[in-house]
Amino acid sequence: MPINDPWLQNALAKLETAEGEIVLDFSSVRRVDPGALRVMEKLAGAAGAKAINVVLRGVNVEVYKALKLVKLAPRFSFAA
Repeated sequence: MPINDPWLQNALAKLETAEGEIVLDFSSVRRVDPGALRVMEKLAGAAGAKAINVVLRGVNVEVYKALKLVKLAPRFSFAA
C-alpha cells in the first residue's frame, strides 16, 4: 500500500469529523510498505489525539506482523 494511497489519505481526512470509532477494511491489503506504515503511525496519532478508536477489519497475518514489528499493533483494535 503506497503512502500516497488515496484510501489511507481518505481515512486521515475522515478523522477530522469522526467521533468514537472508525472501521477500516483491510481485507484486500496483502502487504504494507514503509511509507504506508508511516501513514498508519500518523493515523494512530491523530486518532489518539481525538480519542477515536481505529478498528482494522480483516487484517492478514503478514500485515499484522508488520504492524507488530514497528509497535503499531497496540494502537489499533482488530476485528475478523
